[in-house]
Amino acid sequence: MARKTPEINSSSMADIAFLLLIFFLVTTTMDVDTGIYKKLPAIPEDSSETPPKVKQRNVLSILVNRNNELLVNGEVLSISQLRDKTKEFFLNPTNSESLPEKAVKNVPYFGDVMVSKGLISLQNDRGTKYETYIRVQDELAAASRELKDEKSIQQWGKKYEELNEDQQDAVRKYVPVQISEAEPRNTGGK
Repeated sequence: MARKTPEINSSSMADIAFLLLIFFLVTTTMDVDTGIYKKLPAIPEDSSETPPKVKQRNVLSILVNRNNELLVNGEVLSISQLRDKTKEFFLNPTNSESLPEKAVKNVPYFGDVMVSKGLISLQNDRGTKYETYIRVQDELAAASRELKDEKSIQQWGKKYEELNEDQQDAVRKYVPVQISEAEPRNTGGK
């Protein structure tokens, strides 16, 4: 008589597998991609519309090459110098001919004030490190924040974030920091 081979009772294997699956789903953390909050401009209805001409003195041209070096209006700068350069560009305290023009504009709460016609043009190389890109963006945002805080404190004695929506809108009109970001290209390096 032949002996039967003992079998493993597999009736509860499906239950165990299901419990393990639930355990791993509950205990595993999923990485969520993070990014930069950017509000993109609306797509123009008439694409044949030509962009307005901007004088060269009204443009702060920032180029970042593949070696993560900054060229700001033809001058090599470090990222740590970018914030002060940006603030000086928009304020133009000495009405320098090399910095942006200003126009008289009536801004609520402020009256008739001189508003900069300045615009930032930012272009990166395709080989620019993401960390450098973020640091440049952070410095530009910090410059904008500081300019808005200065005007807010000057007018109301409070920081920009503490103002109501109408007051914030007025400050944005007084300090219109516009950034035009071009598509990355191969700019090269040293």
